[in-house]
Amino acid sequence: MTLTRRDLAAGSGALLAASTLTAPAVLGQAKPRVVVIGGGPGGATAAKYIARDAGGAIAVTLVEEDETYQTCFHSNLYIGGFKPYDALVHRYDTLVSAYGIILARTRATQVDREKKEVVLSDGRRLPYDRLVLSPGIDLKYDSVPGWSQAAEEIMPHGWKPGRQTQLIREKLDAVPDGGTIVMIAPPNPYRCPPGPYERASMFAHVLMQTNRKQAKIVILDPKESFSKQGVFQPDWEKRYGAMIEWLGPKVHDGIKSVDPKTGTVVTGFETYENCAFVNVIPAQMAGQIARDAGLAPAGGYCAIDPATMKSTADPSIFVLGDACNAGDMPKSAFSANNQAKVAAMIVRSELANGPSFPARYLNTCWSLVDTDDAIKVGGRYEPRDGRIAAIDTFISQPGESDEVRKQTQAENTAWYAAITADMFT
Repeated sequence: MTLTRRDLAAGSGALLAASTLTAPAVLGQAKPRVVVIGGGPGGATAAKYIARDAGGAIAVTLVEEDETYQTCFHSNLYIGGFKPYDALVHRYDTLVSAYGIILARTRATQVDREKKEVVLSDGRRLPYDRLVLSPGIDLKYDSVPGWSQAAEEIMPHGWKPGRQTQLIREKLDAVPDGGTIVMIAPPNPYRCPPGPYERASMFAHVLMQTNRKQAKIVILDPKESFSKQGVFQPDWEKRYGAMIEWLGPKVHDGIKSVDPKTGTVVTGFETYENCAFVNVIPAQMAGQIARDAGLAPAGGYCAIDPATMKSTADPSIFVLGDACNAGDMPKSAFSANNQAKVAAMIVRSELANGPSFPARYLNTCWSLVDTDDAIKVGGRYEPRDGRIAAIDTFISQPGESDEVRKQTQAENTAWYAAITADMFT
């Protein structure tokens, strides 16, 4: 385990070393302790906003085993050739140097709720007064018959960042003209509702740009409809003709099996053999550490108080982003970042006498369909009747002008720069 450290509070002159991780206070100064698990849009944002706005009054430790964070959001733009992979990679250095956050470069394996401690992979324990959990998703490898974790290198999902994202692009580059890509879309709820359909758009863009115009993309969807369907499908027809075919459950009659060795997908209606590649995006659930802590039902997501983002099972724990059941809010980076700010406000209010205000939430999800052709969906949300409810929504419309779509993509690009700066600088 590697720990990055800096002076904890102005004038204190105290450094928190690895050997003092379990100490209840620094040199007798009993600062409240917040532990944040997960360095993505929820966790990194919460750690930064708690540490920065508490003015040194709260000791914040971020537990993240990876040296860098590689965004899932905008990874489709890498697949489509619109971004280099390096543009998806971000570091935690500024969170440490500018805000005094302790970075525990290791894995959190357990939450001991009774003792209020996080157990690390080397057996050390981090005590906390408040815990922020943002562990993202786990995949249900048994949700697609014949598919497994062992098969994800052959039939990649690309729904977690890193090697899987790069593997999707490698598989796409190897598709021959006339080859068939089969995408198995996930059931609700899952990370990034428009994501599979933006990815299909990027597949088609690359195939058209590389003169593989006879290739075919078949989306086998367990859902009767999907996010932005009324905008995606007209754009697909306009940009890509019949290259993308979406089939709902009433048409394909369910995924009966896949065979990674032969590249075969069997549905109740048709068998797809010798596929150029198969992109399996399985059903999903809250990250294991949240499930093991008893904060989520088996195979499900964590229930939260919509006014605070606190777990309904434990008021000392906040659950953010993809791991929580956020009502009408989708599982997106924008949502996680927004939820983190509400949680940070509540933490500062409870531990450092900071101000608090009624929770209000925002989200926008952009999707690139082709060069300078982006669409979006989003809304405003607030706590109502025990859940986060949409109070106002918007969505791009079919037939918008090229200039509107170009401006939407400019918003998309600006948002990525803004949210990553908000998270990491």
